[in-house]
Amino acid sequence: MEKIPMTASGYSALEVELRHRQQVERPRIIQQITEARGHGDLSENAEYHAAKETQSLNEGRIAELEDKISRAEVIDVSKLSGDTITFGATVTLVDEDTDEKKAWQIVGETEADAKAGRISITSPLARALIGKKKGVSVEVNTPKGAKAYEVVKIEWR
Repeated sequence: MEKIPMTASGYSALEVELRHRQQVERPRIIQQITEARGHGDLSENAEYHAAKETQSLNEGRIAELEDKISRAEVIDVSKLSGDTITFGATVTLVDEDTDEKKAWQIVGETEADAKAGRISITSPLARALIGKKKGVSVEVNTPKGAKAYEVVKIEWR
Protein backbone atom coordinates (compact mmCIF):
# COMPACT_ATOMS: atom_id res chain seq x y z
CA MET A 1 0.00 0.00 0.00
CA GLU A 2 1.40 3.31 -1.09
CA LYS A 3 1.32 6.03 1.56
CA ILE A 4 -0.44 9.32 0.77
CA PRO A 5 1.43 12.38 2.09
CA MET A 6 -0.78 15.08 3.61
CA THR A 7 -0.70 17.86 6.14
CA ALA A 8 -2.44 17.58 9.51
CA SER A 9 -5.19 19.95 8.33
CA GLY A 10 -5.76 17.86 5.20
CA TYR A 11 -6.05 14.71 7.32
CA SER A 12 -8.47 16.46 9.66
CA ALA A 13 -10.64 17.56 6.73
CA LEU A 14 -10.89 13.95 5.51
CA GLU A 15 -11.92 12.79 8.99
CA VAL A 16 -14.59 15.51 9.23
CA GLU A 17 -16.05 14.58 5.84
CA LEU A 18 -16.02 10.86 6.72
CA ARG A 19 -17.84 11.47 10.04
CA HIS A 20 -20.42 13.68 8.28
CA ARG A 21 -21.09 11.08 5.60
CA GLN A 22 -21.39 8.27 8.16
CA GLN A 23 -23.36 10.05 10.89
CA VAL A 24 -25.48 12.57 8.94
CA GLU A 25 -25.77 11.57 5.28
CA ARG A 26 -26.12 7.79 5.76
CA PRO A 27 -29.12 8.03 8.17
CA ARG A 28 -30.73 10.75 6.02
CA ILE A 29 -30.48 8.59 2.90
CA ILE A 30 -31.83 5.52 4.73
CA GLN A 31 -34.80 7.64 5.81
CA GLN A 32 -35.39 8.70 2.18
CA ILE A 33 -35.32 5.06 1.04
CA THR A 34 -37.77 4.07 3.79
CA GLU A 35 -40.18 6.87 2.83
CA ALA A 36 -39.91 6.03 -0.88
CA ARG A 37 -40.66 2.34 -0.18
CA GLY A 38 -43.92 3.42 1.38
CA HIS A 39 -45.05 4.94 -1.92
CA GLY A 40 -45.79 1.56 -3.47
CA ASP A 41 -44.43 -0.30 -6.50
CA LEU A 42 -40.61 -0.04 -6.44
CA SER A 43 -40.17 -0.79 -10.16
CA GLU A 44 -41.74 2.56 -11.12
CA ASN A 45 -40.76 4.55 -8.03
CA ALA A 46 -38.36 7.31 -9.13
CA GLU A 47 -37.84 8.57 -5.55
CA TYR A 48 -36.72 5.10 -4.45
CA HIS A 49 -34.27 4.72 -7.35
CA ALA A 50 -32.87 8.23 -6.78
CA ALA A 51 -32.36 7.52 -3.08
CA LYS A 52 -30.64 4.20 -3.84
CA GLU A 53 -28.35 5.99 -6.32
CA THR A 54 -27.51 8.62 -3.69
CA GLN A 55 -26.82 5.84 -1.19
CA SER A 56 -24.47 4.13 -3.63
CA LEU A 57 -22.52 7.37 -4.26
CA ASN A 58 -22.29 8.11 -0.52
CA GLU A 59 -21.06 4.59 0.34
CA GLY A 60 -18.49 4.81 -2.45
CA ARG A 61 -17.16 8.09 -1.08
CA ILE A 62 -17.06 6.63 2.46
CA ALA A 63 -14.94 3.72 1.18
CA GLU A 64 -12.64 6.15 -0.65
CA LEU A 65 -12.21 8.31 2.47
CA GLU A 66 -11.52 5.29 4.68
CA ASP A 67 -8.85 4.12 2.21
CA LYS A 68 -7.15 7.53 2.10
CA ILE A 69 -7.21 7.87 5.88
CA SER A 70 -5.74 4.39 6.35
CA ARG A 71 -2.88 5.17 3.93
CA ALA A 72 -2.26 8.73 5.15
CA GLU A 73 1.24 9.79 6.05
CA VAL A 74 0.61 12.92 8.09
CA ILE A 75 3.48 15.38 7.92
CA ASP A 76 3.58 18.10 10.59
CA VAL A 77 4.69 21.13 8.58
CA SER A 78 5.30 23.20 11.73
CA LYS A 79 8.19 20.88 12.64
CA LEU A 80 9.87 21.23 9.25
CA SER A 81 12.54 23.78 8.41
CA GLY A 82 15.38 24.41 6.04
CA ASP A 83 16.23 26.37 2.95
CA THR A 84 15.34 23.64 0.43
CA ILE A 85 11.80 23.25 -0.90
CA THR A 86 10.07 20.03 0.19
CA PHE A 87 6.53 18.85 0.94
CA GLY A 88 4.67 21.35 3.14
CA ALA A 89 6.78 24.38 2.23
CA THR A 90 5.03 27.63 1.39
CA VAL A 91 6.95 29.11 -1.52
CA THR A 92 6.65 32.68 -2.78
CA LEU A 93 7.38 32.94 -6.49
CA VAL A 94 7.76 35.88 -8.86
CA ASP A 95 6.68 35.36 -12.46
CA GLU A 96 9.73 36.47 -14.45
CA ASP A 97 7.52 37.75 -17.32
CA THR A 98 4.95 39.77 -15.36
CA ASP A 99 6.72 40.36 -11.99
CA GLU A 100 3.55 39.03 -10.31
CA LYS A 101 4.12 37.51 -6.83
CA LYS A 102 2.23 34.41 -5.74
CA ALA A 103 2.61 32.11 -2.72
CA TRP A 104 1.94 28.36 -2.96
CA GLN A 105 1.96 25.68 -0.29
CA ILE A 106 2.94 22.22 -1.51
CA VAL A 107 0.43 19.72 -0.10
CA GLY A 108 -0.97 16.24 -0.77
CA GLU A 109 -3.25 15.51 -3.72
CA THR A 110 -6.37 15.24 -1.56
CA GLU A 111 -6.01 18.75 -0.13
CA ALA A 112 -4.83 20.67 -3.19
CA ASP A 113 -6.86 23.80 -3.95
CA ALA A 114 -5.24 26.25 -6.36
CA LYS A 115 -7.68 29.04 -5.47
CA ALA A 116 -6.59 28.76 -1.83
CA GLY A 117 -2.88 28.70 -2.75
CA ARG A 118 -2.33 24.97 -2.17
CA ILE A 119 -0.85 22.88 -4.98
CA SER A 120 -0.47 19.11 -5.16
CA ILE A 121 2.96 17.56 -4.68
CA THR A 122 2.34 15.83 -8.05
CA SER A 123 1.62 19.06 -9.98
CA PRO A 124 4.16 20.19 -12.59
CA LEU A 125 4.95 23.35 -10.60
CA ALA A 126 5.53 21.48 -7.33
CA ARG A 127 7.68 18.85 -9.05
CA ALA A 128 9.80 21.64 -10.56
CA LEU A 129 10.17 23.36 -7.16
CA ILE A 130 11.11 20.33 -5.00
CA GLY A 131 14.77 20.48 -4.02
CA LYS A 132 15.27 24.11 -5.08
CA LYS A 133 16.50 26.97 -2.87
CA LYS A 134 15.72 30.69 -2.55
CA GLY A 135 16.99 32.81 -5.44
CA VAL A 136 16.79 30.00 -8.01
CA SER A 137 14.87 30.33 -11.28
CA VAL A 138 12.54 27.50 -12.19
CA GLU A 139 11.02 26.81 -15.59
CA VAL A 140 7.71 24.96 -15.69
CA ASN A 141 5.88 23.58 -18.71
CA THR A 142 2.24 24.59 -18.36
CA PRO A 143 -0.71 24.07 -20.72
CA LYS A 144 -0.15 27.69 -21.84
CA GLY A 145 3.54 27.09 -22.55
CA ALA A 146 6.75 27.40 -20.54
CA LYS A 147 6.71 29.80 -17.56
CA ALA A 148 9.73 31.00 -15.59
CA TYR A 149 9.56 31.79 -11.87
CA GLU A 150 12.08 32.96 -9.32
CA VAL A 151 11.91 31.55 -5.80
CA VAL A 152 11.95 34.59 -3.47
CA LYS A 153 10.86 33.06 -0.15
CA ILE A 154 10.50 29.64 1.52
CA GLU A 155 8.40 29.40 4.68
CA TRP A 156 7.20 26.62 6.98
CA ARG A 157 3.79 27.34 8.49
